[in-house]
Amino acid sequence: MIVTPVRPVGHKWSNLSFTSTLYLAPVLDLLLNEVPSEWQAELRLGLQEALVNAAKHGNSLDPCKQITVKFSIISQIYCWVITDQGLEPQLFEVGQEDPTPCHDLECGRGFYILRKIFDHVQWDNDIHRLTLCKKIDRSSKPVIV
Repeated sequence: MIVTPVRPVGHKWSNLSFTSTLYLAPVLDLLLNEVPSEWQAELRLGLQEALVNAAKHGNSLDPCKQITVKFSIISQIYCWVITDQGLEPQLFEVGQEDPTPCHDLECGRGFYILRKIFDHVQWDNDIHRLTLCKKIDRSSKPVIV
């Protein structure tokens, strides 16, 4: 089930919550609703990766656990704050500067993808919160399509 209130007039943040699932098409549609069409494919890839990580690694695909997304658009900066209900610290380091993913690991490529798509990627391990931001200049074109 997806729960999303309409963004109140004058408020900059909207909230969306849903149970852990890998069926993310309707969630992604809502999260990308206000994104310019030429940027939707690239940002959809990044948000899908982030949401799959939250459901799979954070919540262990437990349908009793929720994923919450706060999203905002302020001065051409699009931000999504994704929180899962995982209890264990994750084993990855989002701040690593390695320009390529680890090819010898089955997992771990997600943050490589996120760092390529978004301008700002911040993971808070203590509260299982991922912040993703992208400045969209209408005159520039996406890299990944």
